[in-house]
Amino acid sequence: MLKGRSGTAIEVFNSKLKGLLFRRRMTVSTDYQAAYQERVRRQLQSNQEHLDSLRHPGCQVTFDVDVAEPPAPDPDLKVFFFDIDNCLYKRSTRIHDLMQDSIHDYFKSQLSVDDEEASRLRSTYYREYGLAIRGLVMFHGINAMEYNMMVDDALPLQNILKPDLALREMLQRLRQSGKVDKLWLFTNAYKNHGIRCVRLLGVADLFDGITYCDYARHDLICKPDVRAFEKAKLQSGLGSFENSWFVDDSGNNISRGIEVGMKKCVHLVEEEVDHILGKTPAGSVVIRDITELPQVLPELFSKK
Repeated sequence: MLKGRSGTAIEVFNSKLKGLLFRRRMTVSTDYQAAYQERVRRQLQSNQEHLDSLRHPGCQVTFDVDVAEPPAPDPDLKVFFFDIDNCLYKRSTRIHDLMQDSIHDYFKSQLSVDDEEASRLRSTYYREYGLAIRGLVMFHGINAMEYNMMVDDALPLQNILKPDLALREMLQRLRQSGKVDKLWLFTNAYKNHGIRCVRLLGVADLFDGITYCDYARHDLICKPDVRAFEKAKLQSGLGSFENSWFVDDSGNNISRGIEVGMKKCVHLVEEEVDHILGKTPAGSVVIRDITELPQVLPELFSKK
């Protein structure tokens, strides 16, 4: 009997201890979430204030971000598609790492998981679906617009991205050559992030439009999904992929561009190939910096 009572007492004690530890974890989790949300709120306010203060050339968008009706396909139209992240600016700025840290914090806060699980899920979703948010929406019911606000919009990009005069000069040369009709942004980010990047870089006025991953829709379509390329084609008014050029830092995206028949695809590899993004496909051209485009596509930069 004594042994039985002792066993029962231990079981009761263990049960109470588990309950106490669970409540403590919940309290820690709640405290972490509150601190995280307040940190993000302050950063969002700072980001917007800085964006509103911009006055340098190229800081204002001159195209319609969302067009109600796409233009009729033009069989003669020539379009150059530009990726944004780690392409218009250098990967060595470490914005990608900053973004991964932000995504990691979001996973921890919203899913209440530890660092190890947050890292595992983030890497898995990025590798399998091209975007961490796709996995979050598919398996966790996360609101993609809230994710965008808490992650991408909250990045302190103004501390890193500055007007890039060399980039601006290169894009101006391309426009002035008359060899292409439109310069088009083509990104897997939501429009807020993409537009903020080109405004900070001082090149927002040199593009004619943007195709982005619309986080407001349940079905998130992004590169290298062929539907994303068809969407860019439709929105830009491109009649045939044969009249288009494309630069991106993802080998998988470049592969898709080649598959759909783009005239020339340029893989930007600053240091070494990121194998998660895919190796450099045959048939593509490699550059280390976006300003090297005139060297590999000289025919587009010589005036008519």
